[in-house]
Amino acid sequence: MNESIHLKIKKQIPGSLGRTGVLSTPHGEIKTPAFVTVGTLAAVKALSPEDVASLGAQVVLGNTYHLYLQPGEDVVAKAGGLGSFMNWQGPTMTDSGGFQVFSLGFAYKKGVSKIAKESPTEAELEGNSEHISEHSALAKIDDDGVTFKSHLDGTEHRFTPESSIAIQEKLGADMIFVFDECTSPLAQKEYMRKALNRTHRWAKRCLDTRTREDQALFGIVQGGRYKDLREESARYIASLPFEGFGIGGSFDKDDMKEVVELVNKILPQEKPRHMLGIGEVEDIFEGVQRGVDLFDCVLPTRLARHGVIFTKNGKYDIKKIINREKFEPIVDGCGCYACKNYSKAYLHHLHRAGEMLGHRLSSIHNLYFMMELMKNIRDSIEQDSFLKYKKEFLEKYKNI
Repeated sequence: MNESIHLKIKKQIPGSLGRTGVLSTPHGEIKTPAFVTVGTLAAVKALSPEDVASLGAQVVLGNTYHLYLQPGEDVVAKAGGLGSFMNWQGPTMTDSGGFQVFSLGFAYKKGVSKIAKESPTEAELEGNSEHISEHSALAKIDDDGVTFKSHLDGTEHRFTPESSIAIQEKLGADMIFVFDECTSPLAQKEYMRKALNRTHRWAKRCLDTRTREDQALFGIVQGGRYKDLREESARYIASLPFEGFGIGGSFDKDDMKEVVELVNKILPQEKPRHMLGIGEVEDIFEGVQRGVDLFDCVLPTRLARHGVIFTKNGKYDIKKIINREKFEPIVDGCGCYACKNYSKAYLHHLHRAGEMLGHRLSSIHNLYFMMELMKNIRDSIEQDSFLKYKKEFLEKYKNI
């Protein structure tokens, strides 16, 4: 265990696990709770690192799987690590590549994500207990690691806990994650148990193989929608000397709150907790209340590229024809560069015409929205008004 990262808790939400804090890293401090901006290939799509910093982003996450395939971890290492390579001055994170095991395997063929919108039916669960390799399209898992084919050129590669850590050490982020298996929310308990045992063995192997003293290693709690497995996983991962913890996906939407609270009651209170791949506004509020310090998701920028704008009243599709002659600001009262300088009509035109400026302006707005949301959440906790702020915000936040 090393001291490369430290969380100082500032203020607790009365009667809950939620808190504010300051997370110290080798490349600066992060005020928590915080939204982690995803820069998959050492770039936030449509934006420069200077843009990202100007929007209030505190930390950027790169994707181990994608950076391994291009440009390769050796290139990033020669550039001085992820931050130096992309000219990002602040803290950085990398995931382990574990989610790509999921997305290239079972999910590739089934078309499912980390979170089920509602509890799966018996029909959906039927047949989902087999080993993932029997369903795989581009990836096959065994007890030692995963063999996969590149989505770029079809070449075959292999990740193990040891190779994932070695790649992440070369990428050089301040915070890295253990290699895990992210299962489908549709998986039956029999398979979920096998995957959980594998994830626990891999977590220990990741700890045993790490060599750098300037990186914080986060363990990951899995177990899907099964509360007994989540509790078991949280207790085991908490017993290991990690600097922080991730909460893996594979939830039912309707019981995610209960699972997160269960896990965070077990994980050490003095260490940071990161909810992997979560970016919906409602889920962020619920996660914060239950003790989550960090969230990451591609949602704000991905939706932006499709013309979906975040507002206090919900998500708004700027491509709708009603916006063709609306010359008011994109979002009235918003302080971002896009809203201060451009109209709904212009952004509507850019998206309908396929102009890349539309992607850029929408991404600026959506990331600004997320950073302001997190700042307001932190302020509300400091002012003992979080529950009131949450209630008032979510009452207005409806998709429009």
